[in-house]
Parts: sequence; structure tokens; C-alpha cells
Amino acid sequence: MTQPHSGPKPRTLDSGTLAAAEKVLGVGRGGPFYRRLLPFLGPAFVAAVAYVDPGNFATNIQGGAKYGYTLLWVIIVSNLMAMLIQLLSAKLGIATGLNLAELCRDRLPRPMVWVMWVIMEVVAIATDLAEFIGAAVGLYLLFHIPPVWAGLITAVITFLVLGLQGYGFRPIEAVIAVLIGIVALSYLIEIFLVKPDLALVAHAVFFPRFVDRESLVLATGILGATVMPHVIFLHSALMQGRIVVKDPVKLKRLFRYEIADVVLAMTIAGAVNAAMLIMAASTFYSRGLYEIGTIEEAYLTLTPFLGRAASDIFAVSLLASGLSSSAVGTMSGQVIMQGFLHYKIPIWVRRLVTVTPALVVLAMGLDATRTLVISQVVLSFGLPFAVIPLVVFSGNKKLMGPLVNRPLTSALASASALLIIALNVYLLYSLAAG
Repeated sequence: MTQPHSGPKPRTLDSGTLAAAEKVLGVGRGGPFYRRLLPFLGPAFVAAVAYVDPGNFATNIQGGAKYGYTLLWVIIVSNLMAMLIQLLSAKLGIATGLNLAELCRDRLPRPMVWVMWVIMEVVAIATDLAEFIGAAVGLYLLFHIPPVWAGLITAVITFLVLGLQGYGFRPIEAVIAVLIGIVALSYLIEIFLVKPDLALVAHAVFFPRFVDRESLVLATGILGATVMPHVIFLHSALMQGRIVVKDPVKLKRLFRYEIADVVLAMTIAGAVNAAMLIMAASTFYSRGLYEIGTIEEAYLTLTPFLGRAASDIFAVSLLASGLSSSAVGTMSGQVIMQGFLHYKIPIWVRRLVTVTPALVVLAMGLDATRTLVISQVVLSFGLPFAVIPLVVFSGNKKLMGPLVNRPLTSALASASALLIIALNVYLLYSLAAG
């Protein structure tokens, strides 16, 4: 197996958590599963933030308002694909001690490495665009802070959250888990308030279809907002130095606990995404409000139908989503640059560069929601450049050792990659024809 080399220095677990993890890996079974799982929880929840970011709000609200429950199946399929891909990413970091960007740099032709780095930087900017705009809109809706100032406040809060990286894994994982919990709780309340038609929900899940070209655009946006390329790189980096073991038995045990981490985190993220679309379908589509196309319109329209509390809960969830995902986006950007180039810039410089486009959009008064949807389509086009190398590397026996993909896993991952590429090609053809 490949061993770590000069690259980004991994953060560490605190001694107590590390000792508990090593004890579980050494003993195997013993004690309730949830207690054994605790030392391993965290990385997937950090990655899962990207699956409930403001871009998801934009695509899911537009999809639900315009097409009702029709695109609910897209969320479910996208979430299952995301779950598989995040498992492969985590496994890559565990087995090799390297992250995906480092492996690309070491094993791919240099011109391709440079092209992939540029594409991933564009993806990082598109990601930051969605996250900062979302948090800024949340601050504006709650406190009527002008958008540009709200964007600057978001930047400051993000710096504070990222400062926790200096204290190891656990503090930043705890903050992000709390923010995800706020988003999840908010939508649990929203679903209780809207009382969706469960028969229509089931029909949408089991009878997948597209309605028109615009529904395909939104479906691609949902895919880009769900299977996000930057966190494919991040998850491998989160695992590469977290718990280092070489024994094949312990490696497999470690990966089994990471499976539980991913399944739990991604199930929550998928449920939140589904709840977003269901809320929009039940509140707007069912009343014939098909043109509720912006987050601001959704906020204002919720009040007369469901009360002021529903609107405020919606805004709080948007703010929590934007703040957490902006921090994760910066972490991903660091991993991408350091992995591909082995070059590190001060975090404040990176944050300044990536936040500038969002501040420009806010200052120009452009349609925030449309900008968010477009950013998610950009993310979708970046996916093949992360997914294809991931599938290839994780299926390499020499590289992965005892954690190499089984044939069925490789087949499912390859099918996911092909579906992503096919959807993007069809989208390009549809847009060109129309």
C-alpha cells in the first residue's frame, strides 16, 4: 500500500478519543454498538454538510414549487449515490494514508493534474458562492442586514469556526454536528406543519419521471447539490491521518465503523433534502404557486400559509446551513490545493479569493436563488473529475490492499459515474437544442 508523504499535515484526535478507538479496534466486539461507534463518528458528518447546503435549498424549493413531488426520486437516487461515493472516499484515505488529490498528483499525467486542479478550484468557487449567498440571505431574512454586510459577517463567523482546526478533529466536528442538527430539526418541524400527502409522496418515489427540459436542469442541479465533488476530496483527507492502523483485521474493522458513520450522516442529509422538496411541494405547488422561484419568496409566502414561526424556522435552517457549509468548503479548498500542488496559502487569502465572487453577486443584487441553482449545475459538471479517479483508485488491489473494492462495489460505483456523465451530456444537448 502507498504510504503518506509530504503533503498537508493531518489533524489529530484527542488522546482520550484515540485511545477509545484503538481499544475498540483491538478488542472487536464488546459493549453496545452505539458506544463502540462513538469514537469513529464525525468525518461523514463534516462531509454531509455539503449535502444540506444553501444550494440544496435553492434546487429543492424550485423543484418542489414547480413540479410538486415529481423530483423526489432524484433526491433519493442522488443520496444513495452520494453514500456509496463517500464510502469509497473514506476507504481510500484509510487504506492509503493519502487523500484523493494527492493520489491524482502522484499517479496521473502532469497536464491532467493541472487541468483537474483548475476544474476543482472552479468547483470550490461555485461552492463558496452558494454557501455565502445562502448564509447572507438567512441573515437578511432574520435580521434585515443588508446582503453585502451579511456576507462579510458570514466570512468572519467562518474564520472563527475554522480556527477550531488548530485544536484537532473533535471541536470542529462538534460545531458542524450542532449546525446540521439545527437544519434537521427545523425541517422536522416544517414537515409537521405542512402535513404532506403521503400517497403522492410514495407515487413520486416509485414512479420516476421527468416532465420537461427545465425539470432535467433542476434534476442536474439536485444531483450537483447532493453528490458534491469537493467533499469527495475532503472525506479522504479527513480519514487519512485520523486513526492510523496497518493490521488488515483492524483496517476492516475501522472501515466497518466508518460505514456506520456514513450511513447515519447521509441518511440524515437525505431526509433533510427530501423534506425541503416536500415542504415546497405541499406549501406552494399544492396551491398553484408554481413560480415560487426564490428563497426570499418562499420565506415570505410561508407566513400567510403556515405562520411567522414557519418562516423564521426556515431562515434559521438556511443560516445554519450556510455557516457550516462555508467552513467545510474552505477546508475542501485547502485539501484540493495542497493535494494537487503541495502548496499552501494562508487561509485568510484563500477565503478572500473565494468569497469575492459571492460579495460581487450580493452587491449587484442578482437573483440569489437562480445563482445558487446555476452554481449547483457547475458542481455537477465537476463530478466526473472526482468520481472517475476515485473509482479507479479504490479498485486498485496494490493500492488498497485488504480494502480494495469488491466487484459489485466497483460495478455500482462505475454505474454511478456513468449516470452522472450521461445526465450531464444530455443536459448539454438539451440546452443547446433549446
